[in-house]
This record gives sequence, C-alpha cells and structure tokens, in this order.
Amino acid sequence: MVTRTRLAVLVVAALALVSAGVAVWGSGDVTGRAVAAAVTTTTTTTTTTTTTASSTPVPQSSAPPSSSSAPPAQVAASLASKIKPGATRNAPATHYASDGGGACSYDPGPDPLTVAMNWSDYEDSKACGAYILVRANGKSITVRVTNLCPAPCRVGQLDLSREAFARLADPKVGEIPVTWSLVSPPLEKKISIRYKTGSSQWWCGIQAIDHRNPVARLEVQAGGQWKELRRMEYNYFLSENGAGCGGAIAITDIYGERLVVNALPVKPDVVQATNLQFAAR
Repeated sequence: MVTRTRLAVLVVAALALVSAGVAVWGSGDVTGRAVAAAVTTTTTTTTTTTTTASSTPVPQSSAPPSSSSAPPAQVAASLASKIKPGATRNAPATHYASDGGGACSYDPGPDPLTVAMNWSDYEDSKACGAYILVRANGKSITVRVTNLCPAPCRVGQLDLSREAFARLADPKVGEIPVTWSLVSPPLEKKISIRYKTGSSQWWCGIQAIDHRNPVARLEVQAGGQWKELRRMEYNYFLSENGAGCGGAIAITDIYGERLVVNALPVKPDVVQATNLQFAAR
C-alpha cells in the first residue's frame, strides 16, 4: 500500500515537471514572437495634404493606411553614409552668404542656420537634409545641410551660413576649429514630397524634404513591387522609365525606419505635405 502511494506521488511530481517545462517553452516562444513583432511594419492611418510652393494648403481626401518600421539603431551602421551616428569630427569651419538653397535643391528659406557640407562628406547628396550639431568656444548650434562646399574645401570642413558662424565666433575671424556630429533633433515639421521640373508618368524625379534623419533610400511602388530609385548629386531620386511615378513612395532613413507615403499626383515643382516624420534618435 505504501509503495503504491509513493509511486502515485512520483507520477504526479513527474507530470508537474513536464507541465512546467511546456509552460516555460511556450513563454519563450511567445516572447520571441513579441520581439519580432516589434520590428515589423506597423500601420497608422494618415491624411495627406497638398501644399504649393507658396505654402497654401489644399486638402486632399483621406488616404489609406501608411506604414513605418523602426528597427534598432544598430541598423544605422549599414545604412549610414560617411556621416555616421555617434561619430564626432574635429574640423575647420568657415562661412559664406547662404539663403538656404544650393546643391541639395531645397528652396531658399527663412531659417538662417544652414551649412554647406564638404565634397567628401556630401557624398553625392547623401548628406542633404541632415542636422549637424556644431560646437566651438563653449557654444553650440544645430544646422541643416542644404549645400555642397566643393574643393578646396577640406575633408570634414563645414562652410556655415554667416548667421550660424556668428553664433559661434566673430565672422571677421574667417575660420575656427569646431567639433561636429550628426543629431536627430526635435522637429515639428512633417516630411514633404516634391516632383522635379519636367516630371510626368514617363519620367520623374522625386525629392523628400524636411526629414528629421538622413534619407538612406527611396522606393516607388510599380506593378505591385517596390523599386529602389537612383539618387542624383542634386538630391532627387530618378525613375528614368516612369516606373512608379505617381504611385506610393517609401522613404527609409539611416536607422532603418521606413515610411510609406500614399500615392500622390505628379505635380512638378509642387511641395506636397504628408503627416509622416522619422522618429527622434
């Protein structure tokens, strides 16, 4: 009788251990899926508005859901160009008369805090739109890359707008040593899209404007598939055979976050606003 009782206890204990093992395994499986889900595409409903160059808003109809995906920051190591997150440069800074326009093909604007990036770090327009934190003489400013500083600009050199330089030193000095690094600043603006002059359903150039983080790639949806477009040194992405012109657009930053802009009409030289923006890093 005692033997049977002990045997029953052992059987119950064994079953409990097996159940616990299954529970632990199941928990691990669920956790793994949750982590995976955190880096997959999420969906949000967006409304797109159209804005002309004169900044007069023209409401558009409610657009279908757009999506974004924000993988860990480590992805930046493979998507960033020469200007990498976390890297600090020591370089000279000069100044010039800037109106905010230049090689990046942005319109002149009221923001005086801009910079022309040296030819090496400009890297065929990959630096365009990036925000740079500049420090000198115990002071700091954040400027946006809007132009190219060609040779004889040195590697690493910044050619600041005169107003930006004046916040760090007397412009009469001409040149000062600075440290600078890439930043992802607070930004109230949303990303806008512009089709290049001459764009149509047979050929188009597409530009992203007012993005918080540098753009690593731009894709268009054509024939049910995504196609990456080639970036030009004047900061437009070209579809030379018209594929995807007027279709959905996907913009990916150097951190791997991918934003999908719903189809916009091909309106050359018209700035079309979205309600999307890259996450701050």
